[in-house]
Amino acid sequence: MINKISIFVFILGAIVMIIGAVFIYQGIDKSILVRDVMRDERVTYLLPREEVERGKVIDTAQEAQRVADTIRSHRHGIATTYDDLLKGGQYDPTDAQHLIYSQAINLENYLYMGVLAFGLTTVVLISGIALFVIGLTLVLLGLLLYHLQGKYNH
Repeated sequence: MINKISIFVFILGAIVMIIGAVFIYQGIDKSILVRDVMRDERVTYLLPREEVERGKVIDTAQEAQRVADTIRSHRHGIATTYDDLLKGGQYDPTDAQHLIYSQAINLENYLYMGVLAFGLTTVVLISGIALFVIGLTLVLLGLLLYHLQGKYNH
């Protein structure tokens, strides 16, 4: 009976390790994807001039959060809400305030999505590491049970 349990624990551990490895791969891969896409957009707002001249762009969650929060505060300087901007009317793309507001909200949302994506990839990566460690522990426990079963049968 212990032999079957040890094999089951070993196989379960191997499966959990594989799932953990997939999570780790996906977390790293998608984090790199988000960073590369952000680099392609070349957002440099609020970066010092010398950093921009060296090719630095917004490509981390912290930078994106800081810039998005700043854009949001500037946008709220125009109007707190979209309804406040329109004042009961319709959107007018020839109105500079309407155009600036809509451009600001687009960039703000883009940056907040980057922050969200980085956060999600971090959660996936950490979950993968935890699953891998749990799986490894189960594999080792299965091997130990198998070894102990053989030792006590003799």
